[in-house]
Amino acid sequence: MSKHGIVILQDKEQKCEEIKRAFDSAEEFEVLGTACDGEEGVALVLKTGAEYCVTDLILSNLDGLGVLDRLVKAGIDTKIVVYSALNRDEVIETCIAKGAAFYITKPCSPEVLVSRMKDLFLSEKSFLRTVNPRFKTPSLDEKISKIFISVGIPPHIKGYSYLREGIKLAVESPDVINNITKKLYPMIGEKYATSPSKVERAIRHAIEVAWSRGRINNINELFGVQTYLAGEKPTNGEFIALIADKMLLEGA
Repeated sequence: MSKHGIVILQDKEQKCEEIKRAFDSAEEFEVLGTACDGEEGVALVLKTGAEYCVTDLILSNLDGLGVLDRLVKAGIDTKIVVYSALNRDEVIETCIAKGAAFYITKPCSPEVLVSRMKDLFLSEKSFLRTVNPRFKTPSLDEKISKIFISVGIPPHIKGYSYLREGIKLAVESPDVINNITKKLYPMIGEKYATSPSKVERAIRHAIEVAWSRGRINNINELFGVQTYLAGEKPTNGEFIALIADKMLLEGA
């Protein structure tokens, strides 16, 4: 099996090594190089032709935004994943607008980072479709992940994966939302080797985290209507159905 080349850019060598070890343990990836300097990082990506670049925003000489600008301007197809402790909405939105394929916030272990990249870029459905949105149409996984970023669902919690899987199942078979307890939760539980009740609780927690962050305006803007007020929270089924309907309307 051919491996997917990746370059890692972080502000400290120790962080680079930690992330490198996580990717080295995954048979799908090959780390082509690491750097703490943004200028060196850009040169490394261009030299190696890496398929992926995982970058922090805080780097020496050239920061992560500068790295994004340089690589997008170069017109290459490298998919850029921002992996940073900065979690302000405006920073995340700027990175996505500049061409980042995904934004994952710390604290989040390198192992979870690897898992998210496998889900986003190397799953059966996303492999041929997921690329830098500047160049081609983003995959369903990528669209859902951007929604989660916008509403404040962090990728390191279990409900993130369960919720995304539920939305994907609802897009593929809309009728499943009418039988969420007996059908949807067990299907998700089977995939992740857990019980339906744990799936339900984890999804509920993910939604509660989003609401606790107070991003109601982002959520209402997402759906184009004043769907919720500050004190209201959707049920698991309502939230899954809303996002699935949005994906279907966008031609997912």
